[in-house]
Amino acid sequence: MACTEMIMQTDGNNEESMFPPSEWQYKDQVSYCEETYGVEPRPTWITTEFGGHDIKRVLRRFGSNIIFFNGLRDPWSGGGVLTNISKRIVAIVAKEGAHHVDLRFKTSEDPEWLNDVRKQEIKIIAKWISEYYHDLADKH
Repeated sequence: MACTEMIMQTDGNNEESMFPPSEWQYKDQVSYCEETYGVEPRPTWITTEFGGHDIKRVLRRFGSNIIFFNGLRDPWSGGGVLTNISKRIVAIVAKEGAHHVDLRFKTSEDPEWLNDVRKQEIKIIAKWISEYYHDLADKH
C-alpha cells in the first residue's frame, strides 16, 4: 500500500522525536517501489478513487453498510470518520481505543468498553443482514 495507494510523506528530526533525523524524498520512494515491487507509486490514487478530500460527501452518495471505528488514543483518528454519515454509514468512537483494536481476537483482558463496541458492531451488522434477507423475501 505504501507504494501503490497511500504515499505518506514522513520525515523527522531528533529534536521532536527519539528517532534519527530523516528527510523524505519522493524520488527515493519511487526508486524503492520500482526496485522492490516493480510498481510506480500513485500519489493521487486515494483522492481519485475515493472522491477527493470530502469522503463524507462521496460516501453519502455511493456507500452503504460501513462501520468506522476510531479510538481517540490513535493518532490516525484525526483523519478518521468520527460522526455518522448516514443510517448505513456509522461511526463508533471510543476515547480509550486505538487502531483496529475492535478487530482483534477477544481475550479475557479486554476492557468493558471494547466488549461494548464489539456488541454494538455485531448488532449493526446483524440488522443489515436481516434487512437484506427481508428484502430478498419481499421480492419473491
